[in-house]
Amino acid sequence: MRKICLTTLCLGLMPTFSVWAVDLNTAILNARTACSGISDSMNDMKVKAGINTAVTAVGTVSGGVALGTGIAKVNVDKEIDLLLALDKSPASQERDSNEIQLTDADYTELLTLNPNADKISELEQKSKTLGNIRTGTLAASTATNIVGTALAATNKVSEDLELNINKCISATKELSNAKLAAKMEGTATDSEMIIADRIINACRDYEYVDLKPINKRATGAAVSSGIGLGTGVVGTITSAVANTEATRAGDAKKEKDLNTTANVMAGASTGASAVATIFNATQIAAIKKVVMVADVCEGALE
Repeated sequence: MRKICLTTLCLGLMPTFSVWAVDLNTAILNARTACSGISDSMNDMKVKAGINTAVTAVGTVSGGVALGTGIAKVNVDKEIDLLLALDKSPASQERDSNEIQLTDADYTELLTLNPNADKISELEQKSKTLGNIRTGTLAASTATNIVGTALAATNKVSEDLELNINKCISATKELSNAKLAAKMEGTATDSEMIIADRIINACRDYEYVDLKPINKRATGAAVSSGIGLGTGVVGTITSAVANTEATRAGDAKKEKDLNTTANVMAGASTGASAVATIFNATQIAAIKKVVMVADVCEGALE
């Protein structure tokens, strides 16, 4: 009696299952339509993230060169200050006052022969060159951060792409139901069952894909590049002003403050670019996980 009841129950459920599920051939076509094109979109994102990683890496190097050059410039400027201080030392002044037998012309000639004068001139030129390099590399770092910000801000999983993935998940579930119904009813060919199994096994992993890290890392990269852009602009302008003839010949304290600010901005820009590079690299890893699923899935659709 129990076996009869169970058989009746199963037979009663079969028509209901058939109503819910589309025929297997239609379900296969729906899955092929819904799951196509995702791989291309994800691969485009991977390429974009790779380009941005390279761009921000260049920005990190440029910022590092700017910072290193700025520090070198500070050391050269300290050496200049030391030589100038030696020329103006009390011993030097006392010597000058005792050499009253020298005419102004003689003293001027002695000054031109002073080895410190040549050394100071050489160091001044070196300082100016280092300042120009710092300005140029800061400008380069700023340019890469402009590109990095734009790339990161647009390299996200769009609503359309997310919708396509969700459609693929639904179509795969529909195919699984249609396959089960066709198997119970015996309405599908062996070929259709094989194709259905292949698509289901290959595409069901979309259910376990997490898209959130991709967008979070894109946002992180965009913010970091934006910070690098801001500090790079300030640093470039400050470095350029610090290295003008007017500034160098003017208030020494002001020049020193400008150089310090330029170096701080170079350091901040370098750090921001480095963080953006890390975000971009980890975004590639997150995208690759989805690309693997997409490639396997679309390979099974053929």
